[in-house]
Amino acid sequence: MKQREPPDVSSNVKLELDKLSNLPGHLIDKILSHLSLRDAVRTSILSSKWRYKWVALPYLVFDNQSVLVSNQDQILVKNKLVSIVDHVLLLHTGPIHKFKLSHRDLQGVSDIDRWILFLSRGSVKEFILEIWKGHRYKLPSSIFSYQKLIHLELFNCLLKPPCTFIGFKVLKSLDLQHITMDQVDFEDMISSCPLLERLTLMNFEGFNRLNIRARNLLFFDVGGAFEDVSFQDTFHLAVVSVGLYDNPGGDQNLAFGSTCNLIKFFACLPRVQRLEVQNFFLKYLSAGVIPLKLPAPCVDLSFLSIRINFNNNEENLATLCLLRSSPNLKELEMLTRAEEQCTGRTSADPFENVQSLSFNQLQLVKIVGISGTKKELNFIKFMLSNSPVLERMTVKPASTDGGWELLKELLRFRRASMHAEIIHLDP
Repeated sequence: MKQREPPDVSSNVKLELDKLSNLPGHLIDKILSHLSLRDAVRTSILSSKWRYKWVALPYLVFDNQSVLVSNQDQILVKNKLVSIVDHVLLLHTGPIHKFKLSHRDLQGVSDIDRWILFLSRGSVKEFILEIWKGHRYKLPSSIFSYQKLIHLELFNCLLKPPCTFIGFKVLKSLDLQHITMDQVDFEDMISSCPLLERLTLMNFEGFNRLNIRARNLLFFDVGGAFEDVSFQDTFHLAVVSVGLYDNPGGDQNLAFGSTCNLIKFFACLPRVQRLEVQNFFLKYLSAGVIPLKLPAPCVDLSFLSIRINFNNNEENLATLCLLRSSPNLKELEMLTRAEEQCTGRTSADPFENVQSLSFNQLQLVKIVGISGTKKELNFIKFMLSNSPVLERMTVKPASTDGGWELLKELLRFRRASMHAEIIHLDP
């Protein structure tokens, strides 16, 4: 009986390689765009048609996923990383639209200056540089000549624009974290980006008074040890998140009877839709004479998140002012800041006897970190009795102590909405 011949494995492999070789060029480009740089380079062994495809990739990302370096010797790691980037840039053809350098083993070496200068001769639209080790890396002046930048992201850098800098005229997104910069240089740079829509600032050094002037800004997220935060010409801002990491000292600089920071802060935010008041920022907002309502209501505000110390009467008054000034609020999040126990100038509770106030759009309320104090319970009672369309209130205490007693108190409170559901979460 004739023995059955095994399948020709080599012919199957050749068939698959032929299929890969015969793929249209635009499909090959599409496949490469979804691969890491490391994997894209490895496709060069597939066939002659793939061999030099990766050298025209418009997106170059050098991070821990695309550049694997396994060695404990920092000098060897640095040399290998520099060699890889140099090799890729040397062989690259065509435009580079995105350049990202974010490898956790790379420090601010002088070689980065060469790469930034090299890229300045092209048309980079997205530039991301994250220095994870060592001191602040001083960016070379050539970075400020990138006039086609749409997105710029920097981490652990020192910025000093040259006197010839005219701004990034098409920049739409700017993310600066762990940055050292002079205040005048910063303000000039922001105001010289006429199309800027998104701005993220975290852990700045060099100044402590933050002033933002950006006509087209839509999104703003800041966290740092600033003493003052103000806006100019930001009438389109829709999403705002501000966190002050330290106790602000701005309230000590206000004379008795001065205009509240709350009023000054919202003067250029008529279209804010989402607001997050984080860390100690509410303490800053409550400095000065707190009004019952803001001069102009926040008619577009639908989401409000507040980090609050319920034991501070001024913070309670500022919160009440915000709630009165937000007629279309749909979602409220209250996060307690219990590390401070100051009682403020008076022990009265502003939420205890509020008259004629109704939150006619409020549907969701979330309260996190409470310990069951009288002022916290008064606030919950106040929200339940003045929210006729409330659907759900979620309460998450700081600890399990007194959890059952807290739950019993919550269930006793009158609800303006017959559909309101109270959910008690474990800490």
